[in-house]
Amino acid sequence: MSLGLDVFGDKWTLLIVRDLMFSGKRHFRELLASEEAISSNILSDRLKMLLAEGIISKAEDPSHAQKVVYRLTEKGVALLPILLQISEWSYQYRPVGEQYPRPAEAADTAVQMDEVRRAHLVQAG
Repeated sequence: MSLGLDVFGDKWTLLIVRDLMFSGKRHFRELLASEEAISSNILSDRLKMLLAEGIISKAEDPSHAQKVVYRLTEKGVALLPILLQISEWSYQYRPVGEQYPRPAEAADTAVQMDEVRRAHLVQAG
């Protein structure tokens, strides 16, 4: 548990992974515009850490020379079941109303992992 918390010991790191995984965000400015209002210095710091941990990759954006694209690696995709479990727990024990949809069922995890892999790994290769 302690080793995992060295990487995910703050809310921002998992929210960045969530946005890459589920919201289709790929650029720094898109991640910066998330509703939780992360500051640019924290976002930059967390992206560097996720890169160093091998959870995300970074490549030049072929459509814009001054932008980079962030994608999940296989190691990042492997976090999907954990994010779904946290979402389910949150939905069950911290209800805040109807604005948040119910997380996917566990049976859908394999399908979702395939979709996330295609979106991140196939395009990166």
